[in-house]
This record gives sequence, structure tokens and C-alpha cells, in this order.
Amino acid sequence: MADFSPVELLELFQRAQNQFTDRVDAVDPDQWEDQALPEWTVADLVAHLVSEQLWVPPLLAGEPYAEGRFPTETTDLLGNDPFTGWESAADDALSAFAEDDALVRTVHLERGPTPATQYILEMTADLTVHAWDLAHATGGDTELDGELVTAALVFGEQLPEDGVPGLFDRPLDVSAAASPQTRLLARFGRKDF
Repeated sequence: MADFSPVELLELFQRAQNQFTDRVDAVDPDQWEDQALPEWTVADLVAHLVSEQLWVPPLLAGEPYAEGRFPTETTDLLGNDPFTGWESAADDALSAFAEDDALVRTVHLERGPTPATQYILEMTADLTVHAWDLAHATGGDTELDGELVTAALVFGEQLPEDGVPGLFDRPLDVSAAASPQTRLLARFGRKDF
């Protein structure tokens, strides 16, 4: 991860969390069951990010990924207050990444051992793209933080050309002259053009 120092990665992750938090905060009570992505409601999308944040502390503590560790149902992940559920999970994830040696560790993801610096970059990219998904679904602010877009593009360019089935959609064709945000969204299979 020569492109970003650990301090920069932590700052980018925190900014990505804040950007997503702003989108969660803007969801109207009657929008939670609206479609956000194919087969996902707005609530499902936020629950997905809650689940990802919940995994950070145990993975950074050296525990391997284990199916069934956390709930998978949207209602269980969000509880009675989706915003509080999101904020609590996000705070714990940020605290875990902020530990002194967290970003020199290796985490054991479902796909295998991964440097923590790569893991935090992936999480930052996911938060950034999903902030757009959430805003797009709810009529919110779809303009993304430019530095987060740049970081997410660094991660996106590491993905296989045909995406990763079940994780990352196939990229869409877009002009090399398109804006960085449009290129990012196209890289993750989203159309903003």
C-alpha cells in the first residue's frame, strides 16, 4: 500500500464512514423499504454496512472469519433504530482500526489472509460506493468526496476485469475522459451517465 500511509488510510476510512452516516441520517422513515439495489431495500443496504463494520474488531483481533458470528437478518442488524445500529457498529470499527498497530496486522477474511491496509482500503471503497447507492435510492446527495473517490478507484483498479461474482459487479464501459466519480461508479457496475 505505497499509495497511502496508515494515517491517511485511517483518515480516509473515517471520512467514508462520515459520508455514509450523512446519507443514513437523511433517510426518511418511509424510505427504508424502498429498493436500493437489486434484491436489497434501503434497510438491507444499511444492514450490510452494519455487518461489515461489526466484523472489523474481531478480524483485527486475529479471529478468523466464521459464518454465523453476527446476525444476517436486516431487522436483527438494525434493531429498532437503524441510525443507532449503524453508528454503534461504525464507532467500534473505527476504534479497532485506530489501535496503535492495527494497520500492520493481517486479517483472515473468508477469501484468506489479507493485509489490514488492504482491508481498510476495501472497506473505504465499499463505504464510498454504497454512500452513492444510498443517496441515489433516497433522492439524497449523490456527490461523493473527491479524495474518497480517488482512494476507491485505487481499490477498484485492483479488481479482476470481470468483477468478483457475489461481491463486486462487472464494470460498465465508460469514457476515460469521464469524471473520476463516474469512472468509479462504472468500475463497480453503477450507471451515473
